[in-house]
Amino acid sequence: MLDVVRERLLTPCGLLTLDPAHREYHPRYEGDLRTRDAAYHQGLVWTWLIGHFVDAWLLVYGDRATARGFLAAIGDHLSDAGMGTISEIFDAEAPHVARGCIAQAWSVAEVLRAILGTEGPTE
Repeated sequence: MLDVVRERLLTPCGLLTLDPAHREYHPRYEGDLRTRDAAYHQGLVWTWLIGHFVDAWLLVYGDRATARGFLAAIGDHLSDAGMGTISEIFDAEAPHVARGCIAQAWSVAEVLRAILGTEGPTE
C-alpha cells in the first residue's frame, strides 16, 4: 500500500487527496467558489499529510535518508508565499502552485514533526 501511495499520490509538496486516474480528480484550485470547493478534496495536494506518510515509511522501511528526501522540496516553498511558512494547499500537477491561505499551522507542524522523526544516523 505504501508503495502505491508513493507512486500515485506523493508530490514534492505533500500528498494528493485523490488519485489522478479517478474520474472526479480536479488538479487545480481555480475558478469560481463552487469550482474551487469541488476541487478542494478531489486531487489537490495537502502538505500536512506528508507527516503520516513519513511515519509509515519509517515504520515499514526504516530508511531515514529516503524519508528526508520526501521533505526536501517543501523547504524551497518557505519563501514563496508567507516567509517561513507553508501554504494550505497546492495544485496537484507541476509546478504545484501554492493556493489557499499562505500560512497553514498543521502543515508547518507536520513537516517539522516529520523532520524531527527523520533525524539520526542513516545507513
